[in-house]
Amino acid sequence: MYLLLANPTSGAGQGSRVKAEVIAEITARNLSYEDISGTSYESAVLNLRSALKAKRPKSVIVVGGDGMVHLAIQELAGSDVPLILIPAGTGNDFARTMNLDLASPVTALSYSLTHPPTSVDLGRVNGRYFAEILSTGFDSMVNERANQMRIRSKIKYDLAMLLELPVFKPLEYEITVDGERITTRAMLIAIANGISYGGGMKICPNSDIRDGLFDLLILEPVSKFEFLKVFPRVFKGTHVTHPKVKILQGRKISIESKAIAYADGERIGPLPITTEIVPGALKTWLRT
Repeated sequence: MYLLLANPTSGAGQGSRVKAEVIAEITARNLSYEDISGTSYESAVLNLRSALKAKRPKSVIVVGGDGMVHLAIQELAGSDVPLILIPAGTGNDFARTMNLDLASPVTALSYSLTHPPTSVDLGRVNGRYFAEILSTGFDSMVNERANQMRIRSKIKYDLAMLLELPVFKPLEYEITVDGERITTRAMLIAIANGISYGGGMKICPNSDIRDGLFDLLILEPVSKFEFLKVFPRVFKGTHVTHPKVKILQGRKISIESKAIAYADGERIGPLPITTEIVPGALKTWLRT
């Protein structure tokens, strides 16, 4: 028996359509399932927690984007119940890292039903797990602005970036990587378990979600003009060759500054924070 957890409002409403396609495919394969979607994130969490206590499903099928993944991994991390992700969100960054088919939910489901799962790493901060990227600095301030806007479409992040860039100033950071302390000024710091965030921005393109290590990106101060010139390169991951971009690796990373942090698009809160990699914490499907 499978548990089905869907966000009908994800991906500008495409969640409902994708959920219907998933149910049709499950039914065609004569597989049993229980829909525990709920009517809100809060009810979905309670439904999933309750269902996992009551029974041992073959897998949890999550229809949605990175927000639904973030919700589900809080309950599935460290268990032997795998997560089948059907991408139906706006960003779908975890799906990108897992090389899933973003255009065909049935293909993504079929792959998971016909191939064995693998174990991937998760990050943990303040007692919560994250799948992709924890960041602080410019992008966190953009998130803060965007979350205060009433606009519901993805364009609010572009608008927030344009509003934040003229007033943003680099910050002083104290970073500790596996016991080694670094003092630096930076515009942005990203701790990557996966590859991308923000709907395909490959902030750490060489990150490996199965190597037991974070990739740590530090963007040292550059001019606003230089930032705008280099920014488009992040979608191909070629920004990492810029001389002001530094990449390190580590298992346990602490950051201190007068700033805030976000992980998987969710607000973590003000620094300082300490995050650790949790190797093999989640069973899911990585398409090869």
